[in-house]
Amino acid sequence: MTLMHYLSLAAILFGIGFYGVLTRRNAIAVLMSLELMFNAVTINLIAFNRYVIPFRLEEFGMRMGFSGSSAFMTPDGYIGQIFAIFVIAIAAAEATVGLAIVILIYRRWRGIDIDRVNLLKW
Repeated sequence: MTLMHYLSLAAILFGIGFYGVLTRRNAIAVLMSLELMFNAVTINLIAFNRYVIPFRLEEFGMRMGFSGSSAFMTPDGYIGQIFAIFVIAIAAAEATVGLAIVILIYRRWRGIDIDRVNLLKW
């Protein structure tokens, strides 16, 4: 498999998620679509990490004047995975907060229709 296979898969997933966010009226379906979009970004990060020559952070640190600093000393090949872990953590936090909001909306109006959420502005 090449990089284009992964990028096309991620583009299809992102497109399905974007379509779901724009067209769904159910709040849980919107959250599931957002998770699809996050997974597409994660696939992109891992694929670019695998197929693109990794940028050496040690050289970047030396160019920026941080010579000898251990803040930029990460092994090559793990940058995509590190960013993917951040994306997964953000997705978990988004799911937690989103489901809490959905539960509060359901308790208030006995439904989770997004069209009724605009009443929260008042």
